[in-house]
Amino acid sequence: MERSVKGSLFVDYVRMLRARKNVDWSRYLEPQDIPFLNARILPDGWYPMATFARFGLAILDEIVLGDPFLARAWGAMSADQLASSEPGILVQRDPRESLMRLLVLRRSFFNFEVIDFPQLTDEHADVKVNYEMSPRAEHAACLQTLGFFCRLVELAGGQNVTGHLGLRSWEGDPTTTFTVDWESPE
Repeated sequence: MERSVKGSLFVDYVRMLRARKNVDWSRYLEPQDIPFLNARILPDGWYPMATFARFGLAILDEIVLGDPFLARAWGAMSADQLASSEPGILVQRDPRESLMRLLVLRRSFFNFEVIDFPQLTDEHADVKVNYEMSPRAEHAACLQTLGFFCRLVELAGGQNVTGHLGLRSWEGDPTTTFTVDWESPE
C-alpha cells in the first residue's frame, strides 16, 4: 500500500506553495506533483506521502530558507492551527491528556505509523518519530514536529516547556527521538 497523508495536512502545504506565485516549483517537484498545486484538495482525501515530502522540502528551501529555527517555529504555528480546527484535542491544564489525544488524531493523518510515545508522564514525554523520508526531509519534519509538540503542551497549560532532540535518523540513527518536558499548570 502506498504511504499516504490526509488532505487536512496536505492542503496546508499546497496553500503555502500556491501563495508564492513567483516561484518555479517545478525546480523542486516531480511532474506528478504539479497537478496537486491546481487541484481541489479534499480534507478527508488521501494524498501521496512522497509528494508531501517534496512539498515540504520546497517550502523548507523557498519559504523557511533552510533555517532549523524557522522549521521548529512553523511546527509551533501549526499546533495553533490544529487546536483551532480540532478544539477537542486540547484538555486545559492537562498536557498529558492533550498529547494522548494528539496521538490518536495523528493516526488518522497518516496510513502508516509515524509517532509513538515510549514514555509519557504528567510532565515528560519521550517521542519516537519516523516519517520514512529522505534524511533532509526527515530532519525538517522532525524539527517541525518537535515545535508542534512543545506548543501543544503550552496550549494545554504546560509551563517552562523544553524540547530536545535525541536520536537522529538523518545522521544514521535507526529512528528519531525527542523529549518534551514541562511543569504542570498551577
